[in-house]
Amino acid sequence: MNSQQHNEDSNQQTEAIDGSGLNTSGPADAKKGGRAYKEIVDWIKALAIAVILVFVIRTFLFSPFIVEGPSMEPNFYTGERLIVNKLIFKIREPHHGEVVVFHVPDQGRDFIKRVIGVPGDTIKVVGDDVFVNDQKVDEPYIKEAIEAAHANGELYNTGPDFPNANVSESVVPDGKIFAMGDHRGNSQDSRDIGFVSEKEVIGRADAMFWPLNKISIIKHYKVHW
Repeated sequence: MNSQQHNEDSNQQTEAIDGSGLNTSGPADAKKGGRAYKEIVDWIKALAIAVILVFVIRTFLFSPFIVEGPSMEPNFYTGERLIVNKLIFKIREPHHGEVVVFHVPDQGRDFIKRVIGVPGDTIKVVGDDVFVNDQKVDEPYIKEAIEAAHANGELYNTGPDFPNANVSESVVPDGKIFAMGDHRGNSQDSRDIGFVSEKEVIGRADAMFWPLNKISIIKHYKVHW
């Protein structure tokens, strides 16, 4: 074998080796790339569905609400976080004693109060006595607070009576409710802003999820008289 032939054989071997080394992408890599693409698409679909579900739930079913201010003490305090049931009042009207969240257009914010009167009720508030249709209402949700104030020779309700100079009508009109805060001496409510349109009622406060040590289902007292 001469040197020229030896060089040609060597070149052919080198080309064969180099050629096999360049062929790095095969069916396995294509399959891996397709699987990665499918996983990305699946994640995008899952995230899109999650976003849609959150939107639907918050718009039509439930939404969070943060308590601000002392108007519902001693039952609710600033910073507590609640779940508001937005569906229930699309099925039926608010009932006496339920804790509701509603929007106040004139102030551009949401209030949390308790339903005292519904359409057709005649409301009267004199000191710590609340009357619905001329019958005194039993209010177990603030009974202890009222008794503590009376033990000190004080009124629990240091706020306005009802009717008053701000709201002179005592009968709850159709499509509206009369709502008051549990902290009667420190609550801006129907005694000040008037009757609340049912169209502005966002929903019923059904559960507390923060703070963690107070996680609970909210009790809605049925008002008796």
